[in-house]
Amino acid sequence: MTEINKETKGIWKVIGASSVGTLIEWYDFYIFGSLATVIANQFFPKTNPTAALLSTLATFAAGFIVRPFGALVFGRLGDLIGRKYTFLLTLILMGGSTFAIGLVPSYESIGFAAPIIVLLLRLLQGLALGGEYGGAATYVAEHAPPDRRGYFTSWIQTTATLGLFVSLGVILLTRHSLDIDQQKSIAKFNDWGWRIPFLVSILLVIVSIYIRLKMKESPLFSKLKSEGKISINPLKESFVHRGNLKMVLLALFGATMGQGVIWYTGQFYAQSFIENVCKVDFDQSRTIIIWAILFATPFFVVFGSWSDRVGRKWIMMAGMLAGILFYRPIYQQFVTLTDIDSLKTSQVTSVGEPVLKRELLKASSDSLITTTRLNISADGISYKEVNTDTLHASGKISSAKPLYTEKKLPAPVYWKFVLLVFVQIIFVTMVYGPIAAFLVEMFPTKIRYTSMSLPYHVGNGVFGGLTPFIATLLTTIYTGDKLVGLWYPIGIAAVCLMIGLLYVNNRIDPDVND
Repeated sequence: MTEINKETKGIWKVIGASSVGTLIEWYDFYIFGSLATVIANQFFPKTNPTAALLSTLATFAAGFIVRPFGALVFGRLGDLIGRKYTFLLTLILMGGSTFAIGLVPSYESIGFAAPIIVLLLRLLQGLALGGEYGGAATYVAEHAPPDRRGYFTSWIQTTATLGLFVSLGVILLTRHSLDIDQQKSIAKFNDWGWRIPFLVSILLVIVSIYIRLKMKESPLFSKLKSEGKISINPLKESFVHRGNLKMVLLALFGATMGQGVIWYTGQFYAQSFIENVCKVDFDQSRTIIIWAILFATPFFVVFGSWSDRVGRKWIMMAGMLAGILFYRPIYQQFVTLTDIDSLKTSQVTSVGEPVLKRELLKASSDSLITTTRLNISADGISYKEVNTDTLHASGKISSAKPLYTEKKLPAPVYWKFVLLVFVQIIFVTMVYGPIAAFLVEMFPTKIRYTSMSLPYHVGNGVFGGLTPFIATLLTTIYTGDKLVGLWYPIGIAAVCLMIGLLYVNNRIDPDVND
């Protein structure tokens, strides 16, 4: 097997074919989360925006919760019939589900059937992703030389973050291309244009299917198959045999659980916090993440390659520790940099002309929405304050409190936000860059697909995927502390760090299970 692993001819073709398909699957999966606020308005009642957003995040999280079941189903198939055709099947399932979400009628059209259909499609997405990652990581690892597995598998690790990057880019491109007039373009996007990013994914999937059909089976699996040594019952061998079950549990509680919350805090919760807590402008909240991802992505390869020389454990543990120590200071900076309430009225230098527009409501009363843009001289922040004035029958107008404040960050503050998110994604690259090689090396080839997929998707899908929902929920319960949601990822990462330090080996001999 060592001779096969040292055969690097065509390795970049293998990485490219695997990465393109995996990137598309991540794009399909994350585009839902990237559009959470818009989807909340489309598929849930509009009477309670907070409840609608939480329902959307819960639906988003449901896709993560079923990922372990996908790992079991497709992991077993991968160990029985091969890597290639299994994760080809997951690609088709993911692409079809994503395309279908773009076709689901809104809540106003079909009522509660809309969120139910979307939930079912999210579950299909989760099942598909549960089989995709393990197949792609295993496939690349089994083509790579043993002493360079960290380096080569780290290229697969970039696809999750790049999938988020592409989803955000497509959303912004679509949002600004629907009409010359910016306000009309945004209105069209919120009405029906949000469907375009879902629908265009089918074209990307078709291209990826064509590429993957040309791929050959993993050399290690092919050798096992020719020798008649493939597993007859991968599930039993993975989870009933005590020795292997111990490794599965150690992989989960000593590595992937903490890695999962670091990943989703540094990217998804960061975007949610910037948009929903700091009230930063829609475009800016996305482009902040885009720039940070662009600058930080090469570090997946840096840390993956470094792990080939020093081992996987200490790099991953250092990433978890960094998150534990620095999350609250970083997010406190987000709050401080966007704290307009502390600015006095005397600091307002100019007030734009009020813009009145009529909003048709189902209630019997009419409403006027007054939009006023204020430029604050203290730090250059401009923001849009929206007030609702209800016109009563008597002709008197009573003003309500502002519904929301959308802040436009000036350049210096904007780039500080980019830096703060970049730092968080560096933590992500430390825990995520080496983990594919780490998991592959924990398990023997004949049950590798099944054994590594389950702890990965429980750690990422359940513990990590629930981060945006649980963190947002905590902020609605404990309203006095805007940072209270961070205690969830900090707590999970701390437990994982302790278990990892005590029980995980700093594996440097990657040939141990081959």
